[in-house]
Amino acid sequence: MKRIAVIPNDGKDIGLVVTKSLVEFLSGRAEVCMDEAYRVLGLDVSYTSPEKIYDGADYAIVLGGDGTILQQAAQCARKSVPVLGINLGKIGFMTEIEPCDMEKAVSSLLSGDFITEKRMMIRAEIIRSGVSRFSFHALNDIVVSKSVGEKLINIELSTNGEAVNRYTADGLIIATPTGSTGYSISAGGPVVDPSMRLLVATPICAHMLSVRSAVLASDKTMKIKISSEAGGSEAVVTADGDIQGYIKETDEVLITESEYDFKLIKIGNQSFYDTLISKLS
Repeated sequence: MKRIAVIPNDGKDIGLVVTKSLVEFLSGRAEVCMDEAYRVLGLDVSYTSPEKIYDGADYAIVLGGDGTILQQAAQCARKSVPVLGINLGKIGFMTEIEPCDMEKAVSSLLSGDFITEKRMMIRAEIIRSGVSRFSFHALNDIVVSKSVGEKLINIELSTNGEAVNRYTADGLIIATPTGSTGYSISAGGPVVDPSMRLLVATPICAHMLSVRSAVLASDKTMKIKISSEAGGSEAVVTADGDIQGYIKETDEVLITESEYDFKLIKIGNQSFYDTLISKLS
């Protein structure tokens, strides 16, 4: 019997109606594990701490939107647990299964009738005084942007020591192919097939007459620095929308391809481009 970690979003699944329906459907078909925070529901599942929820799991089923998957991506990737997304959000590039199709999709999952897509992730570390202070991983993007109250920042981007560009802008997005349909596309970046392994650098609200996104090799190390010359002296660094820290002009952000891949479960034969047209048309 397969062990499945069920990850609800109680902000999207009001009253956890869909989650309860899923757990009921899985009863007798799979061993279900949930965060101990949901113990009050009294469901017939195994409860455990958030840190251990993916231990021994064959699959994870995430109920929410793409943002809910992003919150779980790094932990799932580290444990090599494939994820099936049930869409309770608005767009749902990764959470493709609608609640009305949930039971059929889960049946396909349990019978092995699915494919698993590997999505590249990126790793970033903040260097201060020549020392790596901390690192983190992202599935969608790493963003360096001006802090609240700051004016435009000057951003220097290089790859393997070679200068790529210097931007005067609100910020800079380094997106994976998966993240190309997120913040990056809103800033004018290109759409990239998620099966590819590359990175897209897209400035945010650049104060420049001519600026374009840059497509970069993922096997090189990218370095981002800010300059206070005619710009702000502090920037915030986020990973998949979550603040990771702040940098000043003496700091560096190094970005490389992560050693982990995120595994996304795909049910049916709908292609990425089918999803793209249906979601963004």
